[in-house]
Amino acid sequence: MIETNKPQERAILIGVLYHGQEESEVEEFLEELSFLTQTAGADPVRRFIQKLDVPNPRTFVGSGKITELASFISENKIDIAIFDDELTPSQLRNIEEALSCRILDRTNLILDIFAHRARTSQSRTQVELAQYQYLLPRLTGLWTHLERQRGGIGFRGPGETEIETDRRVIRDRISFLKDQLKKIDTQMATQRKNRGKMIRVSLVGYTNVGKSTIMNLLSKSDVFAEDKLFATLDTTVRKVVIGNLPFLLSDTVGFIRKLPTDLIESFKSTLDEVRESDLLIHVVDISHAAFEEQIKVVNNTLKDMGVSEKPLIIAFNKIDALNYTVKDEYDLTPVLKDNYSLSDLKKTWMSADKHHSTVFISAKTKENIEELRKLLYEEVKKIHVKRYPFNDFLYSSGE
Repeated sequence: MIETNKPQERAILIGVLYHGQEESEVEEFLEELSFLTQTAGADPVRRFIQKLDVPNPRTFVGSGKITELASFISENKIDIAIFDDELTPSQLRNIEEALSCRILDRTNLILDIFAHRARTSQSRTQVELAQYQYLLPRLTGLWTHLERQRGGIGFRGPGETEIETDRRVIRDRISFLKDQLKKIDTQMATQRKNRGKMIRVSLVGYTNVGKSTIMNLLSKSDVFAEDKLFATLDTTVRKVVIGNLPFLLSDTVGFIRKLPTDLIESFKSTLDEVRESDLLIHVVDISHAAFEEQIKVVNNTLKDMGVSEKPLIIAFNKIDALNYTVKDEYDLTPVLKDNYSLSDLKKTWMSADKHHSTVFISAKTKENIEELRKLLYEEVKKIHVKRYPFNDFLYSSGE
């Protein structure tokens, strides 16, 4: 848990604008990094951006920017400098020496949030494994400040251990955790097998798009939902019945840009729920300025997992947060992305792909949730008919 009796740590955020990249894109990346920082419990005081062709091999950013950062940190009592990219072990050491404060990269920050959010033995084991795999090549630079640090962001979980966490101990721990996860994988596979041949549906999507809220609406359950990144780490499975057609609905961990490779690997048993699903509901926060980029991130992750060809429903969520209005025939206001009406949205590329079904909803206000339920019923029914061709009596009603 985050300790409430300690003053909130102050952080600065550092991003790089590469050649050919739009500054608005980097600003969006840092906005997400700011949200991650707040989720971890720190106060993002200021953002810094430097234009670079390639990162500096010693300090990631240039010497002039390092001097600027050091001055700001000293004058404003900054506790942490957070970089929106993964740093090499030598870069971490050199930057910490130059800035004299704690240095985190994006990967370490995400791992820290996962460590705080992990609730079950499965997720705690998965996160701990990813943290140790991240820590192992960075041990040399950590010896000095592990002695003086006393907890804080970036040091929950294995970061709180003492100096005896040398390479041999860490390798032994990694081996032990991998063995534990193999046992967990076997247990989870057995649980999935014991569910029989019921149709399985999984909610997938970028983090904080409303998957858990939709899960609660469809399954009439009380899954934890919060307006923070990675509110859900552990897969939740509920039996849902629409009309007289039963199926299993899973709520899974959200994806994010630059999700650490070690984390994806250690969460294999959790993500297997997605791999073994018959149907995916890709939830999209349509009110987010970068929702199209988020769709690409999720699609690429699903492709990497080998599940991109599964039947798919795209649920564009949070339409209540859009500024669209119902326009009459005399309204000459130009139709722009910021003022699309719902009918305008349904005419865009979002509804044009014939390979998947699309629905526009608000889980918050429950707008069009019944449309989602009917669409879900029809898609599950298609799978059910193929699997159980003699159960026609089940499909008398989708209400």
